[in-house]
Amino acid sequence: MHGPLSAGRNMMAAAFMLLVAMSGPAGAQEQIDISKFDMTFDENFDKLDVSPWGENGSRWIAHTPWNGDFGDARFADPGEGFPFTVDGGVLRIEARKGSDGKWRSGLLASTNAKGEGFSQKFGYFEARMKLPPGKGVWPAFWLIGIDRAKYTAEIDVLEYYGRVPWEFSSGYHIWRQSHGGQNSTDGHWTTVENGTLNNAFHTYGVEITPTRTTIYLDRKSIWSFETPKEFHMPFYPLVNLALGAGWPIDETPNPSFLFVDYIHVYKRKSPDPNG
Repeated sequence: MHGPLSAGRNMMAAAFMLLVAMSGPAGAQEQIDISKFDMTFDENFDKLDVSPWGENGSRWIAHTPWNGDFGDARFADPGEGFPFTVDGGVLRIEARKGSDGKWRSGLLASTNAKGEGFSQKFGYFEARMKLPPGKGVWPAFWLIGIDRAKYTAEIDVLEYYGRVPWEFSSGYHIWRQSHGGQNSTDGHWTTVENGTLNNAFHTYGVEITPTRTTIYLDRKSIWSFETPKEFHMPFYPLVNLALGAGWPIDETPNPSFLFVDYIHVYKRKSPDPNG
């Protein structure tokens, strides 16, 4: 979603929408068995431990670790009541147009610019969220590989464009161009009942294994692809409410809210040596 080429991200998002094939879940949907996993990261948002850049060792920072904003709303430092609030174990990320005419919103990343924080090699990453309605909203749950020295590996578990409330996209990018290579990208559209993602909470997840990466909606598989070698490293989760993605925001509801019930990460349990 938001690799090192974030300055041109709005144009890239529009092109990505044309690149991927629009389709719903095909054939039998495999359901992930969470009993075969151990939880390694447990964020239930009973409170929020966040600082702008992890200055105090906070669990979350409020920017991308490489300081790359994207979209038509700037990501704000955490303040009193904005852009993050927590109530009843649910995080609310708010996008708001200020009196100066500028939009601001929120992003959380679990790793800071020094690589400190939570990341994990392989496993199942999941967020339970209720998405904002309205044209121009662009919420996402995504992962970035911890080592960006030679390329940036990115997995977009969910990107949602409010102008098309009956679908969302998932995809991956391997950004190599800044190091003289060629970028790789692929994606998939999932169709849903119109408005259902705005009216209720759903889980959005991805399992990365050494050989296969699978995207899940409500723990049922919706897309799978061969794991690139660039995914053989720890990844960390990000969640945000961006605006735009190349689409107008003149009709975007002010304010708009993304609700996040939890972000959990799991690792598969070791096989029982006794069978």
